[in-house]
Amino acid sequence: MDRAAPERLAGSHRVVRVQAPLVDSVSCYCRVDAGLKTVVGARKFVPGAKLCLQPEIIPNGPRLRNSRRERSRNQAPLLPGLPDDLAIACLIRVPRIEHQNLRLVCKRWNRLLSGNYYYSLRKKLGMAEEWVYVIKRDRGKISWHAFDPNHRLWRPLPPVPADYSEAFGFGCAVLSGCYLYLFGGKDPSKGPMRRVVFYNARTNKWHRAPDMLRKRHLFGSCVINNCLYVAGGECEGNQRTLRSAELYDPNRNRWISIAEMSIGMVPFIGVVYEGKWFLKGIDSRHQVVSEVYAPTTNTWSTVGGGIVTGWRNPSISMNGRLYASDCRDGCKLRVYERATDSWNKFMDSKHHLGNSKAFEAASFVPLNGKLGIIRNNMSISLVDVTNPVNSIETNSSHVWEAISGKNQLKSFVANLWSSIAGRSGLKGHIVHCQVLQA
Repeated sequence: MDRAAPERLAGSHRVVRVQAPLVDSVSCYCRVDAGLKTVVGARKFVPGAKLCLQPEIIPNGPRLRNSRRERSRNQAPLLPGLPDDLAIACLIRVPRIEHQNLRLVCKRWNRLLSGNYYYSLRKKLGMAEEWVYVIKRDRGKISWHAFDPNHRLWRPLPPVPADYSEAFGFGCAVLSGCYLYLFGGKDPSKGPMRRVVFYNARTNKWHRAPDMLRKRHLFGSCVINNCLYVAGGECEGNQRTLRSAELYDPNRNRWISIAEMSIGMVPFIGVVYEGKWFLKGIDSRHQVVSEVYAPTTNTWSTVGGGIVTGWRNPSISMNGRLYASDCRDGCKLRVYERATDSWNKFMDSKHHLGNSKAFEAASFVPLNGKLGIIRNNMSISLVDVTNPVNSIETNSSHVWEAISGKNQLKSFVANLWSSIAGRSGLKGHIVHCQVLQA
């Protein structure tokens, strides 16, 4: 009988109402309407309905078709006609300058380039590219630029966070090769800050990080074993010159205090050499002081001798040796010899640019295994310190290159543009310079 209906039985005047059997197929009441997500919702539309007795039907259970394995079967391949592993092997060879365009191709490519696997594989196979990131102050405003040394092009970047658009005395460091951190500093309207932000070179985006333990600006900073160290500086209040120091561990994502310096100072030069952090600065009595920090013992000690007296900015430690500029434009280098505790002349490019502020060497950076000299006019010199005979001169601000080797002169165009840049004056100066991989 398909539905309940009154029937008069033979030989009797009694009326019997017969109910339909319980659900015995997949067409149970819980599928009366696709919009009914629960049994309670079904009862509103099917009064008196009983629970489905079929154990294999789970109205609220997970849908197998949404599993990761099922999605991977149904989604389109990264490259048609190729398995994904071979497609990735092709995509990791695409130059870094095209990565923003790759993200726009499809969602799968965007997800691939937004994760760490893609760039970790590039780094493992030696395909990661280094770009130079320059932070400048121009008429009180902070701007920054990225230079691609392979294609000799400046690349657009997202603006710095608003808190650092006019700040000064802030620190800048790189962790894990691809994260650029800005920390501390002083805002003209808010005063000293504890704020920390970082830029991800892989995603081209800014993010927040935990604030420092103490407000400070004009301090020293360095990176040792992928941990960020901060010491000294100034802060408003009675103890204007700070002795405190702290470190940030990205693995624990927190700041912790470390041993205080022997003397509070405002550092103006610092470098990591042989696993120790050397700082030179001005104390509260305007005297030049120097200290060295040993991370293994968490101790500070006063340092003197030839390493301090002949030390000038900019400087850098590369391949176990300590280099410093021997002239204002960075065309002459000196090297520190530990055996004699003295600085010796190392190399001279023989192409001096002059004493103009525009040609002043603002920073030394390691770039593709060479020593990069970054000047205020945005020109870059690459010097192979393993072979002092060779040097490469690149004027990146005008997107051209003039190679200067042994017994060669710089091109006429290079001299012409250098003269123009020197006479036109300097509108801004470089505050920080770092190298990021992706």
